[in-house]
Amino acid sequence: MSMLKNNVRLTGFLGGDPEVRIFSDNKNMARVSLATNDRYRNADGDWITDTQWHNLVFWGKNAVFAEKALRKGAEISIGGRLVNRSYVDKEGATRYVTEVVVNETLLIQKRNSQQNHKETTGSKAPSESETEGFAEGIEDGIAPENE
Repeated sequence: MSMLKNNVRLTGFLGGDPEVRIFSDNKNMARVSLATNDRYRNADGDWITDTQWHNLVFWGKNAVFAEKALRKGAEISIGGRLVNRSYVDKEGATRYVTEVVVNETLLIQKRNSQQNHKETTGSKAPSESETEGFAEGIEDGIAPENE
């Protein structure tokens, strides 16, 4: 039951490349925004797309994975927990932020991505066996959980 207390699962598209910081104690952190879309019909029958932006934070090995594997526009699925925090900006105003601290990441690749790669680069896309283990400690496109 403890898994239900503060558990977030999102699937969406990255709004930019991760911004990575390394702190003095050699701890890595990466930040990136994720867009999720919800489509529905309004009262007139028109399709409406509602886009929500989420702030993601990766720590440790997850930050290393984010830096190596995640790029703007990539579709990912994440699992993590919500964290609310506040800070005082340069003008002295208190700002409130809600972030998702990510502990697992799945990089989603569409089946036709190999065909698209071939069409745009003029070369054959790498096979699954050629891309296995492209980042140390990563299996099946899933980043390792925090230690």
